[in-house]
Amino acid sequence: MSENDNKQNIPILPLRDIVVFPHMIVPLFVGREKSVLALETVMAENKQILLLTQTDASTEEPSSDDLYRVGTLGTILQLLKLPDGTVKVLVEGGRRAQVMKLMILRFSVGTVQEIYEDKITDPEIIALGRAAIHHFEDYIKLTKKIASEVLSSVNQLEDTNKIADTLASHVAVSIEDKQELLEKLDVRARLERLYELMDGEISVLQVERRIRSRVKRQMEKTQREYYLNEQMKAIQKELGETEDGKNEIDEIEEK
Repeated sequence: MSENDNKQNIPILPLRDIVVFPHMIVPLFVGREKSVLALETVMAENKQILLLTQTDASTEEPSSDDLYRVGTLGTILQLLKLPDGTVKVLVEGGRRAQVMKLMILRFSVGTVQEIYEDKITDPEIIALGRAAIHHFEDYIKLTKKIASEVLSSVNQLEDTNKIADTLASHVAVSIEDKQELLEKLDVRARLERLYELMDGEISVLQVERRIRSRVKRQMEKTQREYYLNEQMKAIQKELGETEDGKNEIDEIEEK
């Protein structure tokens, strides 16, 4: 991991409830006036914008203290203005970037330093990346919310940095955990933390599956018992039995 010494001022797009990782292509819906202005400004220039997540998603007008300091430089691929005044934008994540200074002008602007990642050649780290993919496969089988094509595309990746970020973008963990992964500049530490998070999610999903299975069995048992009871009542009725289990002959004998 290395940093570019050249600092540059880049408009910021504050994000709520999402952390954009390098290599991600994501659609975003933007409605805040300052954010729309920032997008329009960069569209007229180099289409580069810093994607920075808010520390509190409920904050409507984030100040410099309401934004994390590590984000992802994004390139706007497409921008579409919608009839209700909001903007749908398609962005592609590039490199990580560290905010050195943040200013709120017509819109948020950051003095940022790009973070360059070295090519991974350490066999141990490469093996850790492959192990993370295998663990991700187990996670997919349990969660059933991720398309199988995602695993196919991940298996084709050779860049360990890209493997770590791609997996991180798909694992359903909290925004705080995702931001932590984004801020881990050492890929070994990032993979180890990612493996730990996936392990925790897999454990929870396994417990949830056992609970669902137990509840399903109980429901099936209850339904089966109800069905048998109804059948028994129908048979008793056909045999001329009363509700207390006595037939008509027994009643005559008693009388």
